Amino acid sequence: MVTLLATTAMRISEVSGLTVGDVDLAGGIIHVQRQTYPGRGGLVTKATKGRRKRTIPIIDPLRPTLESLVSGRDGDERLMSGPRGGVITTATLRDATKWDEVVGRLGLSGLVRHGLRHTALTWMADSGVPLHVVQRVAGHTDPAVTARYLHPDMKALIEAGTAFSVVWGQNGATESALTDAPRVAATMRAGPDLHVCRSCPALVPVGMTGFEPATP
Repeated sequence: MVTLLATTAMRISEVSGLTVGDVDLAGGIIHVQRQTYPGRGGLVTKATKGRRKRTIPIIDPLRPTLESLVSGRDGDERLMSGPRGGVITTATLRDATKWDEVVGRLGLSGLVRHGLRHTALTWMADSGVPLHVVQRVAGHTDPAVTARYLHPDMKALIEAGTAFSVVWGQNGATESALTDAPRVAATMRAGPDLHVCRSCPALVPVGMTGFEPATP
């Protein structure tokens, strides 16, 4: 369960709702179409949050785990069960893994079970997966919701700065480009497209149209 949560960004209830048939090893995807969780009067199984079915890619490190879980089993069987054969809930996961003790020993006492979903989404973003793809994996309709999950690490930011430094160093604005600013500014009314200046380096300022509002 921990491995699936940290590599697929699914909710615990969604992993608990998976059947063997939802795992398509040949296609390399998992079909997420239901969730199972404790409700009033017992366990509840229903459509995913927002009733949005989605598919999630199977990454190579997860494949051996899934292969062992589906081997020789019927498609309608529950993919994962708890220690006593029941549905795995967040409470079951906490007790079965001695969660609080383990995360405390690792120095991650603030990590809760749902944090594994947050972690998977963040790792995807840090790996270069586009935001709209991360959004689909997460099952969000609003990209702003997905953005709240993303906290790119400092290494990613430093690498971004390094890459920009290389481009700027090779093609960046020189004194000739800066002194030619009035002529370049005259082309900026056309909008956000990059304007090519034949006598200037490759990097040329662009217009404001279509971008965020100007600030004082």
